[in-house]
Amino acid sequence: MKPKVLLEREGYRFVDAGILEINGMPDFRLQKQNYYTQRWNDIYLFDNGMQCSLAMEDIDYAKWLDPDRVPCYVRGDDDEDTDGL
Repeated sequence: MKPKVLLEREGYRFVDAGILEINGMPDFRLQKQNYYTQRWNDIYLFDNGMQCSLAMEDIDYAKWLDPDRVPCYVRGDDDEDTDGL
């Protein structure tokens, strides 16, 4: 079965790969495109649909799950300075 693409964003792809045979639950995955081959590879298997939804909403969370240690939740210069509290 070909995976159904739910969302493609910032070099990541969220897919529904069908139903897991072991427990009958949906199989949601995070994929990343290989730079050289241009093929999509699974980099994370979500525990459930809510975790997949969270990663689709918060791209930094998807980056945090990336095994290539992509920078995520980086504080920018425009963020408020909370050191003085």
